[in-house]
Amino acid sequence: VWEDFKMYSHLRSILLIIIAQSAQGSGEPVCRSLGNFELSGLLQEGDIIIGGLFPMHYRVVVPDLGYMHKPRASGCYGFDFRSFRWAQVMRYAIKEINEDPSFLSNITLGYKIYDSCATHVAALRATFTILGNPEDTLSNITCTGTHSVLAFIGDSGSSQSIVVAKVLGPFSIPMISYFSTCACLGDKQEFPTFFRTIPSDMFQIKAIAQLVKHFGWTWIAAVSEDDDYGRYGIQALTEEVEKNGICVAYYEIIPKVYNRQRILEIVKKIKNSSAKIVVAFSGEGELYPLLEEVVHQNITGIQWIASEAWITAALFSPPKYYRFLGGTIGFAVRRGDIPGLKNFLLTVHPSSFPNNSLVKEFWETMFDCTLGTSHSIEQSIKCTGEKTLEGKNNLYTDITQLRISYNVYKGVYAIAHSLKNLINCKQNKGPFINKTCADITQLEPWQLQHYVQEVSFVNSMREEVNFDENGDPIASYDIINWQRSKDGSIQFVPVGRFDEAEGVGHELLIDEDAIIWNGEQTKVPESVCSESCAPGTRKGIREGEPVCCFDCLPCADGEISNQTDSVECIKCPEDYWSNQQRFQCIPKEIEYLSFKEPMGIVLTLVALFGVCLTTTVILVFFYYRSTPIVRANNSELSFLILLSLILCFLCSIIFIGQPTTWNCILRYTVFGISFSLCISCILCKTVVVLMAFKVTVPGSSIIKLFGPVQQRAVISACGLIQVIICIVWLTMAPPYAFKNTQYQSGKIILECGVESALAFWSVLGYIGLLACICFLLAFFVRKLPDNFNEAKYITFSMLIFSAVWIAFIPAYVSSPGKYTVAVQIFAILSSSFSLLTCIFFPKCYIILLKSENNSKQFLMGRK
Repeated sequence: VWEDFKMYSHLRSILLIIIAQSAQGSGEPVCRSLGNFELSGLLQEGDIIIGGLFPMHYRVVVPDLGYMHKPRASGCYGFDFRSFRWAQVMRYAIKEINEDPSFLSNITLGYKIYDSCATHVAALRATFTILGNPEDTLSNITCTGTHSVLAFIGDSGSSQSIVVAKVLGPFSIPMISYFSTCACLGDKQEFPTFFRTIPSDMFQIKAIAQLVKHFGWTWIAAVSEDDDYGRYGIQALTEEVEKNGICVAYYEIIPKVYNRQRILEIVKKIKNSSAKIVVAFSGEGELYPLLEEVVHQNITGIQWIASEAWITAALFSPPKYYRFLGGTIGFAVRRGDIPGLKNFLLTVHPSSFPNNSLVKEFWETMFDCTLGTSHSIEQSIKCTGEKTLEGKNNLYTDITQLRISYNVYKGVYAIAHSLKNLINCKQNKGPFINKTCADITQLEPWQLQHYVQEVSFVNSMREEVNFDENGDPIASYDIINWQRSKDGSIQFVPVGRFDEAEGVGHELLIDEDAIIWNGEQTKVPESVCSESCAPGTRKGIREGEPVCCFDCLPCADGEISNQTDSVECIKCPEDYWSNQQRFQCIPKEIEYLSFKEPMGIVLTLVALFGVCLTTTVILVFFYYRSTPIVRANNSELSFLILLSLILCFLCSIIFIGQPTTWNCILRYTVFGISFSLCISCILCKTVVVLMAFKVTVPGSSIIKLFGPVQQRAVISACGLIQVIICIVWLTMAPPYAFKNTQYQSGKIILECGVESALAFWSVLGYIGLLACICFLLAFFVRKLPDNFNEAKYITFSMLIFSAVWIAFIPAYVSSPGKYTVAVQIFAILSSSFSLLTCIFFPKCYIILLKSENNSKQFLMGRK
C-alpha cells in the first residue's frame, strides 16, 4: 500500500507540474496532454463524455520491478462478470437517455469506460487515459476550456475513489461512485467533487453494530481488505460496538496482493479463536482467497457478517460454499429493477467490438474458448460465431439482484438530470455570478458539479435520488440471509431492512423467524468470551483481557445484583439483607428474647417459679411467725428480704420481650433498686447477727443503738443511694432501645443500649459494694458457737452471689444478640435463687421437717 501511495503521489505531482510548467522559450504557460497508457476500454463519442471506472478484474500480479529494464505494468487477472455487467449498465443508461429526445435536446452523451482492476495504480492509469485525450481543447493561459469529459462514474473501491477524487479535485470534475462507502469520502474539504449513490459506511457500521447488539453477541472478530474501505470500516465499527460493551477479539487484514502465508495465518486465527461471529469488510475479490482456504481446511461453525461489498456476491453462491458460508447475514444496498437491461446485456458480442480486448476476454471466459490472440488463459478450443448469450445463466446475465448495478444506473441519471437542469436554466435566474446560467457550448466541470450537488428527481422505481451536504444519499439497506436453494446453491433471501428515514431506534427491522443460521440452525448462535453473569453475581474483569472477558463473582453479604451481567453489586438498605441467592433484598431477621420462643418461656417459668417459691417461704414464715427460729432471725428483715427477692425475680421478666425506651428504663432501674434493697436488708441482718453474738453483757446499749428504727433507716439510706444513682443516670443519659445491625450482618438485634457505661457500671458496682461489705461482716462471724449460725449461711449466699456476678461480666461481654439478655436474666435468677436457698431453706427445713429443733434451746446450742 505504501508503494502504491508513493507512486500515486509521484504521478499526481507530475500531473500538476505538467499543467503549470512554462513552454520552452515562449514564457507563456501551455497545457499538455496527460498521456495515454494504451488501455483497452469501452468508448462512445458524444457531445459530453462521461468517464467510467469499473474493476473488471479482481486480482493483480505485480511484475518484476528490477532496475535493469523498464518494468511492465501490473497485470490484471480474474475476469469479473459482475463488474463487467456494471459497465454495461452505464452504457445502457446512456443509451436510454440518448434515445429520449425530450430528455437532453440536441445533446448526446458519450462514455469512456476503463478497467480499474481494483487497485490504486490501475485506477490512476485509467483516469489519466480518460482525461488525456489529445483532442481536448484547453486555453494556453488558464488550462481551462471545453472539456469533453465533464463527470465520472466510479470507482468501486474506496481506496481507488480516494486516489481518483484527489486527481479530479483540482479540475472540479464531479465523480459519482456506485460502490465506495468509506466515511472519509464525505469530507467535502478534502473531496469537494465526490458524490455517491451508495450509503456511507457510517450508516452500515451503525446498522452492523445494531445487528450485533440485537442478537446479544459480545465477542466478535473482524477481517478486512487492505485498503481505506476495510481499515476505516473496521476502525469505525470497533468504536461503535465498544459503546455497547461489545469486544473485538481480533482484527486481521487480507493482503491486497495474494500472499498464501498471510492467508494461512488469518485462517488459523479464525479456527482457533473462541469468537464465532466474524465481520468481513471486504470486496469479494479480496475475500475470495481467504474463503477458499476456509473451505479447503473444512472450517465450519463460523457465523459470517458481510458488508455490502460481498453480501450479494454470486462468486460464493455455488453449492460447495453453503456448508461454510450458509447462514451469512449482512446488509445490501437497495435492490432495483432496470427494464430492458436483460436484452441489452445479451447484445454484447465480439463482432460489435472488434479488437476490444475486454470484450474478447469476456467472451473467452464466458464460453471457455479462445478468439485468436488472447490475453487470458490459453485455451485449446476456438470460439465460433454460433455462440450466443441466450440461455446463459451466470453472474453476468443474472438481473435478479440488481443492487450495485442499480446504483450505477442512478449515478448516470443523476448526471443526466443535472445536465437537464443546467440546460433548462433561465437567464437572470441562474445560480452563478449575476444570476447567469452556464453556456452549454463552453461548459466547465465546476458548473456541472453545482447542479449535481443540487439535483433531486424521482426515478422509474419511484425512489427519490438526491445528495446531502456530504454527497451521500439517504441510507437504506436490505438485510440479506444466505440460505440453501433447491439446487443446493446459495440464494440471497431478504429477512429485514435498515432504513435511516425511520428515525432513531426504529431503523432496524428483522424477521428472526425467517433467518437460517450457519449449520442450518434456527437458534441464534452464541459468541461470548465469558458466559453471562446471573443475578446475584457481578462481573470481575480479568487483568490484561478485554472487558468482555470476565469472571462471575458472587455478591458479598448484604449486597445484591438483580440484573444479568451486573458490573457491580448494590448494597441493601440498613434494615434489609441479601437473600441466599443474592438477587433480592429481604427484611433482616429481627432478633430479641421473646416470650414466644422456648428460651423466653423457660426463663419466664423459672422466674415465676422463683416468685412462687419465695411467696411460699413468706407464707411459711408468716404461719410460723411465733416460733423461735422465725423470731430469732428478725422476722421483719426476713420479710423485707423475701419481698425484695420477689421483686428481683419479677424484674427478670421485664428483660424478656421487645425492647422499648420505657422498657429499657424500667429494666435497669427496677433491677438496680430491687437488688440494692435486698442486699441492704441482708447487710442489716448480718450486722444484727454480729452484734447479737458479740455482746456478752445483757441489756447492752449497743443493741439498742441498732434497733428496728435504725435498721429501717440504714435500709432506706442504702436504697436511696441507688435511687439517686438511677435518677442521675435517667436524667443525664437514660437507656434506650436501638437496632444493632453491626454484630450480625443478617440480623437486626433489638437491644437496650446504655448511653452512659459509667452509670451502668455504677449501678452494678454499688450492688457489688453492698455485697462485699455484707460478705466480709458475715465472714467474721461465721464460726460463732451456736447450732444455727445464720452468718454462715449469709456468707455462703454472698459467696455464690458474688461468683455469679463476677462470671456475669465476661459472659455478658461475649454473648451475641439475645443471648446477652439471657445471660443477664440468668445472673438475676441465679443470684436470687442463691440468696433464697442459702438464707431461707435451712430455716424452712427445720420448720417443716425438723420441728423438734424449732426451740430456743436448740438455737442456743444447749441441746
